Amino acid sequence: MEDQKLASDEARRGAQHNSIKKKVEGDVNAELAAHADHTTPTEARKMDQVAGDFRVKAIDNVVGTEREVERARSLARVSQVIDYIFFVAYALLAIRLVLALLAARSSAGFVQFVRAVTDPIYAPFRGIVASPSVEGGYTLALPIVIAIVVYALLHAGINALLRLIAHRKTAI
Repeated sequence: MEDQKLASDEARRGAQHNSIKKKVEGDVNAELAAHADHTTPTEARKMDQVAGDFRVKAIDNVVGTEREVERARSLARVSQVIDYIFFVAYALLAIRLVLALLAARSSAGFVQFVRAVTDPIYAPFRGIVASPSVEGGYTLALPIVIAIVVYALLHAGINALLRLIAHRKTAI
């Protein structure tokens, strides 16, 4: 019986506490609202100036971000074009390497086409090292392997440079 009386007394005190707490909060909020409604002309000008400064900063931030995004998109497109060009070069050099490994007839039209197309990108590497051959004309064209490795490194370097430009750090 005494436990019920104690529990009901505790519930009554909790309800009174919450009632007083809500009244105090309401009074404080009303006082803040009344003070905010009665700003002086000087305070109003300062608030307008601060609000204007925040608007200008927000607009500048949005414009700057849009420029960064557009530049990153443009550089991403350039990177895709560069990737395509290098992948075509890799494929053509790999085909030339496979044709040399298989001892393809140099009089064949496709072999002549591949050689004609790859000569400009293969020329700087021709004669760097000897190309070992075996009986039957099968040749491991090491200069082609070196060219593929060098072009892969150049490709990675160009892409890294584009990423650096696209993801430029900005001050906050």
